[in-house]
Amino acid sequence: MGKVISIANQKGGVGKTTTAINLAASLAVLEKKVLIIDADPQANTTSGLNFLPDQDQDRTLYEVLYGSLDIQDALIQTEIATLHMIPANINLVGIETEKIEEDGKEFLLRNALSTIQDNYDYIIIDCSPSLGLITVNALTASDSVIIPVQPEFFALEGLGKLSQTIRIIQSELNPNLTIEGFLVTMFDGRTKLHNQVLEDLREHFGELVFNTIIQRNIRLSEAPSHGKPIILYDIISNGTSNYMNFASEVINKNQQ
Repeated sequence: MGKVISIANQKGGVGKTTTAINLAASLAVLEKKVLIIDADPQANTTSGLNFLPDQDQDRTLYEVLYGSLDIQDALIQTEIATLHMIPANINLVGIETEKIEEDGKEFLLRNALSTIQDNYDYIIIDCSPSLGLITVNALTASDSVIIPVQPEFFALEGLGKLSQTIRIIQSELNPNLTIEGFLVTMFDGRTKLHNQVLEDLREHFGELVFNTIIQRNIRLSEAPSHGKPIILYDIISNGTSNYMNFASEVINKNQQ
């Protein structure tokens, strides 16, 4: 059965979508069968994998959660043979109000995934920064959470709030949910602040901080505008080597 991993952080601008896209693509290149789910109404993962959010509007995560489309029919083939995607668009916002009174509303995604989970090694969910019903669904459906962290002054403060959210999900909806780890993104080793935040993270969270660090990289920033993961946009960039190393670390961690 495929492992379901949410990429989450309630703080925006930390490289969450970049991590979701490039982790999924790197896992696929490493011969894993991967599904990436865009669970953010902003649909940046969707456009970042060369699928426009306003195309084929009736085959998105919204229809799956609403119950009008079987999840199998929402799957889209990406440029990488072993990587599928379920896209999103702005309609996904409607789930927050349309399902709010429904019993079992927190388990919509888990129930849908149960029919296809065996077809994949990894299912990566790109979560919205806000803690709404969609993000609750993602965390309830997940085995673990990867938390991207930008090395800034308020990084640890934001992580405390997210950790509290995860504890609530664990106690009320998904007792098996674990923190896969914290991934430092947009790192510039030349700055004293970045090195200090990295040191603080490792002091507070120990082995939960991944060894791999995602360095600040201009090619990594350019890739989404071309609708490609970094490995297809610039295979020799630092961004590619960083995310390939990260994918290998995730695989090795789950084989222990």
